[in-house]
Amino acid sequence: MLTRKQHELIRFIQERLEETGVSPSFEEMKEALDLKSKSGVHRLISALEERGFIRRLPNRARALEVLRQPDDVSARITAPKAPPAPVQAALAKPAPAARPEPANDVIELPLHGRIAAGVPIEALETTATLPVPAALLGPGEHYALEVSGDSMVEAGILDGDYALIRRTDSARDGEIVVALVRGEEATLKYLFREKGQVRLDPANSAYDPQYYGPGEVQVQGKLAGLLRRYH
Repeated sequence: MLTRKQHELIRFIQERLEETGVSPSFEEMKEALDLKSKSGVHRLISALEERGFIRRLPNRARALEVLRQPDDVSARITAPKAPPAPVQAALAKPAPAARPEPANDVIELPLHGRIAAGVPIEALETTATLPVPAALLGPGEHYALEVSGDSMVEAGILDGDYALIRRTDSARDGEIVVALVRGEEATLKYLFREKGQVRLDPANSAYDPQYYGPGEVQVQGKLAGLLRRYH
């Protein structure tokens, strides 16, 4: 079953597609659902996408396709009312040859402080946010961390970069994860499981791997993208 907000969002997207042929922007969806931020819209879209109700079309930040409808919405849509006269007149005109690409939407991700990419430090949660192009993010809930240190430089992750993290508590060997060590300190490393231990590997030959017991490391997310600012 979908939540009330998920129902409202899929109805709004479908109605806008029927009216204009273009899915609404994140700002329009935020206002229509009376949400406080675009990150709430992103979470709703990700949930609908994971459950197979909608999908994002590639290479277009604002392009959404409704794959199926909840039962109550489908019943309403199968018997649409006749469009008003101005819309009928517009439908009689030939469609334009091409529609301009819409501007990229931006998501405000929670920015949870600085994470060590060299020596583990405590990850600090703050009220700050980081604007991120929606096209950089896939399905799921995300947050951002500012990288501190140089032990992941050989993976292209530099001091001062912003790591875009997909929230999850599981990962496969060889993936770059946010690992919470002993419940206190967080670090960004490659994850491996070896002989009953957890190995956190840096991407810098100047640093050694770190070994911990399986109960000492908790995965808090996987690296989904990287954002770099040039000053």
